[in-house]
Amino acid sequence: LPDIPDELAARRRYPRTSSTMQVVIALLALGTNALAYVAPSPRRVGKLAATKEDMTTLAESNPDYLGQSLGLWDPLGCLNLDFWTLGNEATIGYLRHAEIKHGRVAMAAFLGYLAQSTPVVSGPHAKLPYSGYEPGLTPPEQWDAIPLAGKIQIFGIIGMLESYGEILPQHYCNGGLPGYYPPIKGNRFELIFNLYDPFNWFDDNKDKVRGRQVEINNGRLAMLGIFSIISESKVPGSVPLITGLIPEYKGDYMVPFEADFSIFG
Repeated sequence: LPDIPDELAARRRYPRTSSTMQVVIALLALGTNALAYVAPSPRRVGKLAATKEDMTTLAESNPDYLGQSLGLWDPLGCLNLDFWTLGNEATIGYLRHAEIKHGRVAMAAFLGYLAQSTPVVSGPHAKLPYSGYEPGLTPPEQWDAIPLAGKIQIFGIIGMLESYGEILPQHYCNGGLPGYYPPIKGNRFELIFNLYDPFNWFDDNKDKVRGRQVEINNGRLAMLGIFSIISESKVPGSVPLITGLIPEYKGDYMVPFEADFSIFG
C-alpha cells in the first residue's frame, strides 16, 4: 500500500482519473465502542502525516462531481480541530479513516437491506435460520426477531473485528494509511480468512490510489442511500424518490435491543 505522499503524487499525475443480562449488554455496548478506537501516544511523530493543504489537493483531484465543483468541503471546520490533544494532523488521519470505515459499513448496510428484502431471505424456509423466524418481515423487523443471544454474538464479532483493525504496523493517527485493515488470517484458529480480500481476488499491482478513491465515492453514496431508506421507513413520504417503495417500520433504529429489554424502562 502506498503512503500518503505517493498517493498525492499519483493523483497529481492523473488529476482526472434479566437484570444481569441487562448489565452484560450495557457493558458489551460500551466495550465495543471502546474497542472501535485505540488512541496512539501523542508523543509519537508520524512520518506520513497529512495536512489540511494535502486534503485540499486530494479533494480537488477526486474526479466525481463534488471533487470537480466544490473541491474541499469542510463546513464545520473539522480539519482545524485537535481530537484528544493528539494534534491536528493526527485528527485529520482519524477523520479520513472514520469516513472510509463508515462508508464500508454503509455499503454493507445498503446491500444488506436489499438482500433481506428478497424472498430468498425474507420468504419461507424449510429450515428456520434462527429460532423465532417469521417470513415476510422487513429487514429491521428481522433484526428485532433475532433472539438476544444471536444479537450478542453479532455485536461480539463486530467488537472483535474493530479491535483487530486497531492493531496496525503504523496507526492512521501517526501517519499510517487511512482505511487500511491488517491481515487477520491465522491470528486465531477460527480466523481462516482475511476480512479484506479473503479469496485473493484483487491484483496488488493495480492502481490502489484509484481504487481507494472509488471506494470513498461509493461509500459516500451508500451513506446517503441507507439513510434515505431509514428516513422513508420512519417518515413515509420524506424521500420522494423512493416513496411507496420502503415499508414503514414501527420500531426504533436507535434502540437495537428494543424487542428484548429496556435499560431505562
